[in-house]
Amino acid sequence: MAFYFVQFLTGLASAASLFLVASGLSIIFGVTRIVNFAHGAFYMLGAYVAFTLTERFSGALGFWAGIVVASLVVAVVGVLVEMVLLRRIYHAPELFQLLATFGLTLMVQDLVVMIWGPNDLLGRRAPGFRGAVEFFGQNIPTYDLFLIALSPIVLGLLWLLFQRTRWGVLVRAATQDRDMVAALGVNQKWLFTSVFALGVFLAALGGALQIPRDAVHHALDLRIIVDVFVVVVIGGLGSIIGAFVAAVLVSELNAFGILIFPKISIILVFLVMAVVLIVRPWGLFGKQEAPARRTPGLTVNPWRPLSQGERIAAWAGLAVAAMLPLVSGDYALTVGSEIAIFVIFAASLHFLMSVGGLASFGHAAYFGLGAYGIAFLAKMAGLPMIACLLLGPLLGCLGAAIFGFFAVQLSGVYFAMLTLAFAQIVWSIAFQWVAVTGGDNGILGLWPEKWAAGPASFYWLSIGIAALAVAALRIITFSPFGYALRATRDSLLRSEAIGIDAKRIQWTAFVIAGTVAGVAGALFAYLKGSVFPDSLGISLSVDALVMVLLGGVETVSGAVIGAIVYKMLSIWLVSQTDLSKLVLGGVIVLMVVAFPKGIVGMLETLRNLRRRSEPAKPALLKSRIEGAE
Repeated sequence: MAFYFVQFLTGLASAASLFLVASGLSIIFGVTRIVNFAHGAFYMLGAYVAFTLTERFSGALGFWAGIVVASLVVAVVGVLVEMVLLRRIYHAPELFQLLATFGLTLMVQDLVVMIWGPNDLLGRRAPGFRGAVEFFGQNIPTYDLFLIALSPIVLGLLWLLFQRTRWGVLVRAATQDRDMVAALGVNQKWLFTSVFALGVFLAALGGALQIPRDAVHHALDLRIIVDVFVVVVIGGLGSIIGAFVAAVLVSELNAFGILIFPKISIILVFLVMAVVLIVRPWGLFGKQEAPARRTPGLTVNPWRPLSQGERIAAWAGLAVAAMLPLVSGDYALTVGSEIAIFVIFAASLHFLMSVGGLASFGHAAYFGLGAYGIAFLAKMAGLPMIACLLLGPLLGCLGAAIFGFFAVQLSGVYFAMLTLAFAQIVWSIAFQWVAVTGGDNGILGLWPEKWAAGPASFYWLSIGIAALAVAALRIITFSPFGYALRATRDSLLRSEAIGIDAKRIQWTAFVIAGTVAGVAGALFAYLKGSVFPDSLGISLSVDALVMVLLGGVETVSGAVIGAIVYKMLSIWLVSQTDLSKLVLGGVIVLMVVAFPKGIVGMLETLRNLRRRSEPAKPALLKSRIEGAE
């Protein structure tokens, strides 16, 4: 009994930092509506800066002053980020905000390695809290007790700040109706900046307070951000009390899950998140969100048929790609096969986002399920490669059918978060079910058969399937089903009023996208000769979003171009520099700010401007005059 009590207190101590970070993210989202993926990066920066101040300037500042100063320094960095970057995208769709903050995260990951090095850093113990207290024969660190006491104190201070100050009243008003606050003469820019500074300060403080308990390393950001998203979604986006309750709940599940349910301990928090979103989509303490309004110039427009010139260019590009084995070596063909596979993957997500208006944050789940489907059929059933390629993606189809049924009941950021929860559930199963999936050792030896074993043969197979997948998605888009899907995207109420079963249409689209992603995963398993849980990870889902948005979500060929450019740039940067994440993140941020329509959208805009600037042809001018008469 004493052991479980100590474990409970350990969970409460872990909840302290998690609450600080989650409350900061919840405050930022509640007012600015920014889905800040870089919040984990500020947490990591807080830990690194605090380590430097407490180790190298301990004589001048002292430990506790170093913790506070480090949090303030990172808050100033957050203010600069908000003023330079985020102010430009406040009215952009959530996906563009996510993409920009993801690019920022990539940049910070390389920057901390440049400044502090790649090795883990061990911070000193907190002065005055270096001992332990005995409870029922078990020792509990006094620093853990300090953190346990800190959480309700911070919660109380935040409550007073938002309930008893004029600034807090303005923040709560902006959470409810930003436009009305602006109409009353409040300077929204500085209000948003102050809110962002507070949120970043809390995140940095959470990271700084962890240095006596945990090593500081450059993967802290991604480790914390998933738990933080879970906390704010369970508690309710914008709710501080919800963040506190959910932080305690998640931390205790992590503390006791490994003891009570060791085989599914990682899954527990995501199962809770999924259940909460299904039963109460806006979280335990959140409020139902008003329907999102569209932003001119950034909405997802209907696809249009390719013009004759575009059709010729597409066939020419395919012909050039097909002739690559005649002039390239094995390495180039392997890279080409990987690019073709990710074209399929990106096209499947592009179909879901562009035609269906459904932005999935966990699309890698179906990619990974397709890969594991190949592994199970090839290793356990001993089926030939053709049968595996035909049947393996059906596991992705099954996963999409089950998860999609629940996901399409939601919309907006809640839909995205539920897809993320399902993807993390699948990843957790693959990671912990070692007897079946091999865990982090993976499933090895999945090589293609002799007819497709050569780099050239597998390359032709990959681009052939990629061409068929993209063509099939285009055919579906311009079918009656595609038009019905676009109707549900543009107006759910109007589509239902004319007899369209909106949820059934969206669920079908989800299944189609998941199946195509499973095809990409199946090919990827044969390309790599193995399958690992990373094929289901959040980083791969974000990669798919980057490809789609980089190419242009509003355009026909955006996914294809985005996948090609992103993969080529990633592979080239890794081979050319140790700072590939810094450069790639900078490119992503630049694209979001300067070219929000993506590469293809930017080219189409330039072409339209050129056409408008050209003088009208005499025959065309004469016909227009006659028509006017």
